[in-house]
Amino acid sequence: MNHVDQVLVALRRVIRATDLHSKHLAKTTGLTAPQILLLQTIRDKGEVTIGELAVDMSLSQATVTTILDRLEKRGLVYRERSKEDKRKVHAYLTDKANETMKTAPTPLQDQFARQFNDLQDWEKMMIISSLQRVAQMMDAQHIDASPVLDVGLLDRSAAAADPSAVYPGKT
Repeated sequence: MNHVDQVLVALRRVIRATDLHSKHLAKTTGLTAPQILLLQTIRDKGEVTIGELAVDMSLSQATVTTILDRLEKRGLVYRERSKEDKRKVHAYLTDKANETMKTAPTPLQDQFARQFNDLQDWEKMMIISSLQRVAQMMDAQHIDASPVLDVGLLDRSAAAADPSAVYPGKT
């Protein structure tokens, strides 16, 4: 197998692992990886605003709001205005969400982060540099991406409702 094929096989394995894990999350919890990560962030931070969630997750406030809307419809979160500053809205987990989180599998990026953090600094820099170069070679450096390992959309139900909003030109 030549070097190009080895790189492509490795990339395909990463994509496939992400896909399989996303399907496992959906099957066991009915949630996407971004939804679970948002629930975890709310749980870990306690009282948190939508803006703080967006910063913590490296997502836009609009994306966080969309995910929160879906979670709220499922009875997993609720939002309340701050009593001190009426401009702020805080997100909280419901008891149902806390129960769901007890049995939810660990998101793939948590497992990755633990192993990545165990590497030597030079190994980390080599991986970062190599992946940035691969993204550039695939003309993907301009694609906006968050550090959430999930395939497809952050909010699949939004795409089902209006595919052209997520995939311009596609219906």
